[in-house]
Amino acid sequence: MIISKVKLKNWKNFSHVEIPLRERMFIVGPNASGKSNFLDVFRFLHDIAKPGGGLKKAIEDRGGITKVRALSARRFPDVEIEVELADFDSGTTLWKYALGFKYSKPSGTLLITFERVWKGEKLILDRPDKEDKKDELRLTQTHIEQMNANMEFREIAKNFESITYFHLVPQLLKFSGFFLGSNMAEDPYGKSFLQRVAKVSAKHRNAWLNKIEGALKVAVPRLKKLEYTEELGVPHLQAVYDHWRVNAAGKQREDQFSDGTLRLIALLWSLLDGGDSLLLLEEPELSLNSAIVAKLAPIIYKLQLPKKRQVVLSTHSVELLQDKGIDPLELAVLSPEKEGTHIRLASSIDEVKLLLDTGMSMGDIIPSFTSPDSIDKLPLFNL
Repeated sequence: MIISKVKLKNWKNFSHVEIPLRERMFIVGPNASGKSNFLDVFRFLHDIAKPGGGLKKAIEDRGGITKVRALSARRFPDVEIEVELADFDSGTTLWKYALGFKYSKPSGTLLITFERVWKGEKLILDRPDKEDKKDELRLTQTHIEQMNANMEFREIAKNFESITYFHLVPQLLKFSGFFLGSNMAEDPYGKSFLQRVAKVSAKHRNAWLNKIEGALKVAVPRLKKLEYTEELGVPHLQAVYDHWRVNAAGKQREDQFSDGTLRLIALLWSLLDGGDSLLLLEEPELSLNSAIVAKLAPIIYKLQLPKKRQVVLSTHSVELLQDKGIDPLELAVLSPEKEGTHIRLASSIDEVKLLLDTGMSMGDIIPSFTSPDSIDKLPLFNL
């Protein structure tokens, strides 16, 4: 099941947008246009539905309602999110979930303005209901976060709960001992990535590492083998490299890997792990050689298809978008405007259609729609 459409009102950068989504989506736009904020919509739904989460905590974790609500929200202060969920193969809409909320000045609390669920075309939840009107405190919680209230549409709750965001920061993994403080429960930045690898059954771990090893042999010069090891109960990844000396081999552990090698391992692992849940990737091209980046789009497609897994990623990379297999329906272009960011499919832009017909790739075309208007003046800036 995939999220096939998103509607947003007053969510961060977006005053009012609606966009259909495919099994694989590329989100592009200038810096500060809202790519991360768009991905955060799905993380927000995850944070509501996950155990120990909920609407109140999801808002607090983002700094409060004022950090979530769009600055352009003046007359209409409500934040609204609506998503459609469809079958991966047929695209048939199975569910629709809509949520609105706002800060209530009289009560001093965050309240749900509406929560609705459709199963197919049938509306099966419509709040506020009679019980909500009797007790306003009920409107501080969604039904999607309550096991005793979401039985009829628990499939939606499970789908939201399984959404995964992963953006490995190599330094957190290499030098985890230097980064003090409490660990984030879901470890989105990879500080405990090796512990995640260790928790997988040996059968699956070895199978996935063998596949990753095959890719690394192509992408990383002289690498012969990638293996999982433990020392005093501490998990490690170890790479074996060809050495100039006969019958000698160089060995390195993860703290000696290049940033690009670690990020490629983590990217491939995240695509192999996680079942059929939505995977969110933020700029997966970071630290990678441009020749490798140019192959990421087909790699993602190849790995997601057997699992029927949706992947939504943000990128600035021209190389990543060079793949001729990218459909303009898979690419969402963000454009900052005075009253909020607009979002549209590349397929809806006439110039894109014309340029694609000439044989150009998305990587050739998209920079003209995402580069700042005055970028040519940057070298003239007086530093």
